[in-house]
Formats: sequence, C-alpha cells, structure tokens
Amino acid sequence: MSTAGNTGRSKRLARLLCSDLRPTEDLEDYVVALKTLTSQLADEDLIDTKTRLLKSLANETRLKMLRLLNEREMCVCELTVALNLTQPTASHHLNILENMRLIRDRKEGKWVFYSVSRPKLIQSLFDFLEFPE
Repeated sequence: MSTAGNTGRSKRLARLLCSDLRPTEDLEDYVVALKTLTSQLADEDLIDTKTRLLKSLANETRLKMLRLLNEREMCVCELTVALNLTQPTASHHLNILENMRLIRDRKEGKWVFYSVSRPKLIQSLFDFLEFPE
C-alpha cells in the first residue's frame, strides 16, 4: 500500500470525523476501532472459502452445469453434448463444482453420474439470481 494512498485516506477519514457525522474525534482510535470491527466480523479462512465459492459460481459454463444438474442427474457425456464442451473442459468445471461441494458424483459400472449435492441451496441461489423456473 502506498503512503500517498494512506495519506489521502487518512485525510478523508479525518474530514469525516471533523464533520461530526461520527461520534469520535480521535483519528487513531477510530482507525483502530474500524480495524477491530473488520477482524471481529471476518474469519480469514471463512472469507477465503466463501470467496472461492463465489468464484466457482462466477462462470457461465458452471452456472449452466448447475442448472442442468438441478433438473436431473447427468454423466459427463451428456453435459459435453448439452453444453458443446470437450470432455477435459467438462471435467475441469465439474471438478471445481465438486471441490466446492456443490455437486456430487455417483458411480454405476463404468459411468459416473453427477447431481447437485444441496438442492435447496442451489434453488435458493437460482431464486436469488432470478433465473426463471
């Protein structure tokens, strides 16, 4: 972090405190209070996990896969045809979704079938994203 950036932020924070919009006058105490609040609200491991989850969802192919798997169980060959993917690409995306525990696999002979692991969570996600039924 640059010192110029810190100085600019400190000046803005000082102006905020001088405006009487915050209940403190001591800039250093207020900075400590803000940093303490941040550390109390966020366990770094939890934030990292949730960030990886959101990144796994921030991909068109993976969202389409989740939509399909939310409808019914499918094997890789069905997903490759439905989404016009190569097998390695489909497997890559499935691996990411599986690592985030959004989908699970089931083996039947030589076939591996995928399905959503938490249907209610996935449906809530789709509702939040306002996907049509």
